[in-house]
Amino acid sequence: MHFNPAKLIPIFGVLKLRTMKQLFSLLVALSVMAVLNAQDAESAKPGVVYGKYSETGMTPISVNDLEKKMSDNKFDGKIQGKVVEVCQAMGCWAKIQKEDGSTVMIKVKDHEFAMPKDIVGKTIVVEGKAELKETSVAMLKHYAEDAGKSKEEIEKIKEPKKEMIMTIKGVKVVE
Repeated sequence: MHFNPAKLIPIFGVLKLRTMKQLFSLLVALSVMAVLNAQDAESAKPGVVYGKYSETGMTPISVNDLEKKMSDNKFDGKIQGKVVEVCQAMGCWAKIQKEDGSTVMIKVKDHEFAMPKDIVGKTIVVEGKAELKETSVAMLKHYAEDAGKSKEEIEKIKEPKKEMIMTIKGVKVVE
C-alpha cells in the first residue's frame, strides 16, 4: 500500500471549515456580550439604585458636613448632595457640589457599575469611603477629558489638586 497525501486534503478542508464556524460563533457571542455591557445605565429617576446600596444602617449626612464628620481625614458612610458633573465616557465618576461651590469627587469602586449621564442635576445619596487626597495633573486632565472639557480647558491644568474623593459602592437617586 502506498501513502498518498493528496487524499488527506479533503479532511483538512472539513477541519478548517469546522474551526472557522466555531471561531465565527465565538466572535458573534463576544460581540453580543460587548454590546450588552456597553449599554447606558438606567435613567436617573427617584428611587433608582446603582451598585450596592443599603437602605438600612447609617443616616446620610449632607455633603456640606463631610469634613466635620471625618476622622483622620477619612469618612465611611453615606452622604447626600446634588450632582453637578458626571463622566461622559463611562459614568464611573461624578462630582457633588457643596454650598461653597467646591465639589466632592465620587468614584465608582473598581468600575463595578456606571451612572447615567442624566444624573447631573439630581440629588443622590452615595455610600462609601471618603478621603482627602492629592490628584495628579495627569489624572485631573483625564477627568477633564472624560467630562467633555475643551482642549483649551484641559491645557490650563498645570497643578495637582488636594480634594475630597469618595470611593463609592452604591448610589440612590433621591430627587
